[in-house]
Amino acid sequence: MTEPTSINTTALTIFIAFFALITVMGFVAARWKRGDLSQLHEWGLGGRQFGTVISWFLVGGDFYTAYTVIAVPALVYSVGAYGFFALPYTIIVYPFVFAVMPKLWEACKRGDHITAADYVQGVFGGKWLPAAIAVTGIVATMPYIALQLVGMQVVIKSLGIGGELPLIIAFVILALYTYASGLRAPAMIAFVKDIMIYIVVIAAVCWIPTKLGGYGALFDTADKYFAAKGGATGILLKPSQFTAYATLALGSALAAFMYPHTMTGVLSSSSAATVKKNAIFLPAYTVLLGLIALLGYMAIAAGVHVKSASDVVPALFLTLFPSWFVGFAAAAIAISALVPAAIMSIGAANLFTRNLYKPLIAPNATPEKEASNAKLVSLVVKFGALLFIVVLPTHYAIDMQLLGGVWILQIFPAVVFSLYTRRLTSSGLFLGWLAGISLGTVLAAEQGLKPVYALHFAGATYPTYIGLIALVVNIVVTVVVSAVTAKSRVGQVDVAVR
Repeated sequence: MTEPTSINTTALTIFIAFFALITVMGFVAARWKRGDLSQLHEWGLGGRQFGTVISWFLVGGDFYTAYTVIAVPALVYSVGAYGFFALPYTIIVYPFVFAVMPKLWEACKRGDHITAADYVQGVFGGKWLPAAIAVTGIVATMPYIALQLVGMQVVIKSLGIGGELPLIIAFVILALYTYASGLRAPAMIAFVKDIMIYIVVIAAVCWIPTKLGGYGALFDTADKYFAAKGGATGILLKPSQFTAYATLALGSALAAFMYPHTMTGVLSSSSAATVKKNAIFLPAYTVLLGLIALLGYMAIAAGVHVKSASDVVPALFLTLFPSWFVGFAAAAIAISALVPAAIMSIGAANLFTRNLYKPLIAPNATPEKEASNAKLVSLVVKFGALLFIVVLPTHYAIDMQLLGGVWILQIFPAVVFSLYTRRLTSSGLFLGWLAGISLGTVLAAEQGLKPVYALHFAGATYPTYIGLIALVVNIVVTVVVSAVTAKSRVGQVDVAVR
């Protein structure tokens, strides 16, 4: 399969029609579930009024992105079974969401907190620990938004249109309706996006195997392909991959709902019970993810050959489906970029406004000023991500996103542990965060920004996710420093009493 050299008119027409539909929906969303959009909790959290169904689509919409649809099959296509680590990671994450996130939602509702950093500030006070959490969230989110652009760029190219202009137009439209409608826009569009993705994937997993001789032939072809390729590839994990696979799954699960976009999706829910119900029903997306991952094996069986693994899914559809379905699938993937990109930019804007701009720059800012500032920041974030893709090679965004996962995991103790204990101090959490960020960055830099580091113990080597290594160090430093500073604080109180 080669890259398209001419415009696929039928596919492009279908693509534009669906893109026009969600653009209209994005602007109409400002009138949906009416609220005062000059208030940050209305613009940035949808007024905390999204029920179970809306939240299910919204959280699924920002968790399963265009890059998921593009990158997971690409990884499976390239390395085989190792690419399925995303599957156990999404299985692990939902019990965590069920146990922890309702408690966080209740704490944020009581304190009128809009971000995770707001919550930490409410518990510990001060400016610098919340600011550190806010900066971590914003920096980790930027390349994530950029990767949504990568996903959109890939599908637009598959329609025969090159260059950056279509991408720029798409994100100008996204920026405008996000500015106007806030979180209501991606919440409304998520309905269309998720239904379209389900249709595309179900059609693919039912139709493609019939063209390739069934699933047995498909797996047999993939097995022979990886056997010929050699190395650490195959449809079964190699023993040397076990610890890397397991720690990537666990670390990614712990990090997933620390990101500003997933946190925003949770905090926009109408109640803690809504969060619990979603944790019960969201595993339906895990089934979808498993089916999406199989597209990598299907591409191998279909004889798809591409210069970049990211082109695998569009190339597979171009090979086996009629033009009208190619356009529909391209629209589904492109919309899967717009929904999370909107939520990510809103989450980052909320963090900047509440935890950097207001406490450090404009402490007397009114609620209206907060909201207007967040709207402007959401524009800056989107176009910063767009500049990231236009100016820098794509692989930098991918590498930075891996590093972003290492970083965002380091806010876990401050956000989660503080829900269950008050023995930790802000000094301990800040120094733990600093130690985790520093170690994670250094280890990742040593590995060329790859997410796994080889630990040597008792004569054996255990490849381990760097984010998890850094988190363990973070926790140790946090506990030790908290114990020391807590004793110091008690001693000062005793002296004062005397």
